[in-house]
Amino acid sequence: MANTTGLNTSEVAGSVGLILAAVVEAAALLGNGALLVVVLRTPGLRDALYLVHLCVVDLLAAASIMPLGLLAAPPPGLGRVRLGPAPCRAARFLSAALLPACTLGVAALGLARYRLIVHPLRPGVRPPPGLVLTAVWAAAGLLGALSLLGPPPAPPPAPARCSVLAGGLAPFRPLWALLAFALPALLLLGAYSGIFLVARRAALRPPRPARFSRPRSDSLDSRLSILPPLRPRLPGGKAALAPALAVGQFAACWLPYGCACLAPAAQAAVAEAPVTWVAYSAFAAHPFLYGLLQRPVRRALGRLARQALPGPPRACAPRTWHLRALLQHLPGRSQSPALGPSEAPEQAPDLPRGESLSMPGAT
Repeated sequence: MANTTGLNTSEVAGSVGLILAAVVEAAALLGNGALLVVVLRTPGLRDALYLVHLCVVDLLAAASIMPLGLLAAPPPGLGRVRLGPAPCRAARFLSAALLPACTLGVAALGLARYRLIVHPLRPGVRPPPGLVLTAVWAAAGLLGALSLLGPPPAPPPAPARCSVLAGGLAPFRPLWALLAFALPALLLLGAYSGIFLVARRAALRPPRPARFSRPRSDSLDSRLSILPPLRPRLPGGKAALAPALAVGQFAACWLPYGCACLAPAAQAAVAEAPVTWVAYSAFAAHPFLYGLLQRPVRRALGRLARQALPGPPRACAPRTWHLRALLQHLPGRSQSPALGPSEAPEQAPDLPRGESLSMPGAT
């Protein structure tokens, strides 16, 4: 009876994990695809090369390593597909290269926003985005190549070692954790801390008085209007929301994976499935964090949605289709031959003959 209960519990947990993994996969594909379309179709956002790069990396991961996790990995995956030595090495290379490309791309995006906010009038200090992304992919390719130096995958009866945690060279995993998690985390923390300090300093700065402002009266209403609010807000609290979300999401998704890389191989293999899918959830969170929370992206998305959806038909007033109403709006209606003698406008009786209420021809 106990074995049956334990088996049912494990099956339910595996089914729930598989459903959540499928939801993460669908959200990553749909969210990054929609954000990429919005950025590419909006002229004002075409310069956001770092955001386009992040969407492309997330889509590549959602189309390659995430389906392998659903089909070939043990729970929360199905575990029904057996990978040979060559596909297993390819899967390990993709996992070891795409994950650092994602984390380093997020750090590059944070640094670009920091330079844009803190140094908006100094374009000389900004490195070209192409050079930065080339360095990102060079580091990702190096880490992917180092992952191939590990032991070959085990034969089919044994569990396949196709991931960075379960396979790969043992000294490679700390280096991967340092370059793929620790370095991007420090860069991201420094960038968003600078953004928060600038926003908080601006929030604490008192507003400048208007040049031609009238002096405030000494009435009771004016005294009450300048009193501080009953529940004062923390200065810069709204400015801290975006940095806190960005840094918190990065730490929540990548900290377990980075800690598992520093653990021994046996313990890392036990925790491989949960920490891997927690890291994969970052691909689904990026479109909402770096897309919907940004005001220009929301405006562009709303504009494209209004253009795509058919608007309600505009009803025309029935009076505008009458011939008499149309002729009354034409210039020179008093001389129009279409009007009869009874419909011509009457002249004022006190004016001389030949003059009318209209303005003279020349002023």
